[in-house]
Amino acid sequence: MTTTRQELDDLLGGAARAWLHEALAEAAHAADTPPEATSPYVPACWELRFASAGRHCGPELADSVRTLLLHEARADPDTLTRLYQHGTAAERRAVLLTLPSLVPGPEALPLVEDALRTNDTRLVAAAVGPYAAAHLDPHSWRHAVLKCLFTAVPVDAIADLPRRARGDAELARMLADYAAERTAAGRPVPADLHRVLALTVPPEEP
Repeated sequence: MTTTRQELDDLLGGAARAWLHEALAEAAHAADTPPEATSPYVPACWELRFASAGRHCGPELADSVRTLLLHEARADPDTLTRLYQHGTAAERRAVLLTLPSLVPGPEALPLVEDALRTNDTRLVAAAVGPYAAAHLDPHSWRHAVLKCLFTAVPVDAIADLPRRARGDAELARMLADYAAERTAAGRPVPADLHRVLALTVPPEEP
C-alpha cells in the first residue's frame, strides 16, 4: 500500500519534503507540456527525480514517491515502458504498481510479462496485482499463479484470485501436477497451493 501526499509531507524531513514538492511540480509541468516540445532522447527532469527518489526520500518511501510522480506526470504507456526498461528493480516495481490507475487497456502487458519472467519476488508480487487480474489471458494468468508458488510469493498478492480461480479446471490440473512433482521429489508442497486448489472448485448449482 502506498502513502498519500499528505502522509509523505508528515513523514519527510524539511529537505526531503522540499525535494518532493519540486519533483511533483516538475512532473505536473511535464504533463502540461505538448509532446512535440520534448525530446524522447533526453529524460525529463521529473524522470531523473523518479530515479533518485530513494536517495532523497528513503527506500521505505520510494514506492509512494515514485507513484505520486507518475500520476502527477500522467505517464503514458510509452513513458512507463521507458522507465521500466531503464530502471532498477525498485523503479520497475513502482511502474508496475501504477499500471492499474494509469493504463486502462492491455498496452502495458509486456511489462507484467517481463516481471513474471524474473525471480525477483518483489517484482513478481507487483506484477500479479489488479492490472494482471484485469488483462492477463487465462493461460498467462495460470502461469503467474504457479510463478508465485515457485518463488514463494504469498498468493495473497494475486489480485482477484478467488474470482479468476473459481471453476478453473485447467488451473486445478496444473496445481495437482505441480504438487505430484514436489511429492515425488521428496519436497514439501506449499501450503498456498492447497488454498488455491480449493478455490478452483466450481460453484454449486442453484
